[in-house]
Amino acid sequence: MAPGAGYLSRLYERLLEREVSAAPSHVAVIQDGNRRYAETQGEAATAGHRAGAETTERVLEWCADLGVEELTLYAFSTENFERPPDEREALFDLIAEKLREFADHEEVHDREVRIRAIGQTHRLPDRVREAAAYAERRTEGYDALRLNIALAYGGRAELLDVARDIAAEAAAGDLDPEAVTVDEIESRLTAGPTQAVDLIIRTGGDERTSNFLPWHANGNEAAVYFCTPYWPEFSRIDFLRAIRTYEAREASWERTRAKRAAALVRAFGDRELAEARRVVGQFRGSVPEGELDEVEDPSDRDPSAD
Repeated sequence: MAPGAGYLSRLYERLLEREVSAAPSHVAVIQDGNRRYAETQGEAATAGHRAGAETTERVLEWCADLGVEELTLYAFSTENFERPPDEREALFDLIAEKLREFADHEEVHDREVRIRAIGQTHRLPDRVREAAAYAERRTEGYDALRLNIALAYGGRAELLDVARDIAAEAAAGDLDPEAVTVDEIESRLTAGPTQAVDLIIRTGGDERTSNFLPWHANGNEAAVYFCTPYWPEFSRIDFLRAIRTYEAREASWERTRAKRAAALVRAFGDRELAEARRVVGQFRGSVPEGELDEVEDPSDRDPSAD
């Protein structure tokens, strides 16, 4: 690092902190690049995974500091079962080790972090399932920050399982297809997060979400932040940039919703106009001044114009 670079980095980080006003409630992270990072260091893939686990600890601290309520980490996908056996087994060892470390970590208990494993966990080796169960037991009484570890997880597989269950119950006459609602489906995603995803972060340079939380993220039109650092290199500056992207996206959506509401109001008749104007008033401040002033009050209209 060049002389003075550390100082400039800290200065930029403080600037980003001032720009961030509100953290997303739920952040989901695709931790990509561990193996490629290890290659750049001339080390085995397992060294990259271990370095990535240290980044995970730091991100958990940043979330707690900034007020994020839920963090979901894509630790092991269903596709990862296709990795070479030696690498896969080493990764299972690391996951089991870190789950137990997290469960016993003093800061996890001080911050009241609740740990849960989500996904097709029955496909995992006994040592990983036992470690996940241990972490869940140790933290089940907490709720300040929820940490979901996605293990043997695949979004399409999750939705497919729900679809099959519903189809079987409907065929048996135990479920009326007309009774299948969004709430019904969400109630069956028992292994998933507790709330919709607001922001997805992917490290490593790839710009895709790789079958990650399609129901909880796409349905909520979550903001997505792609960045080039490999996961072990992911910094607090990168995290703050991601949150800034989320805030910009939220502000843009507020303006869009306000404009759409204004357009609907223009199409209303007199009876609905007063109520519609009240609703649009809730959006004032989300769009530039004068944007909604085209909406007239019923009392201002000339009856002869009707």
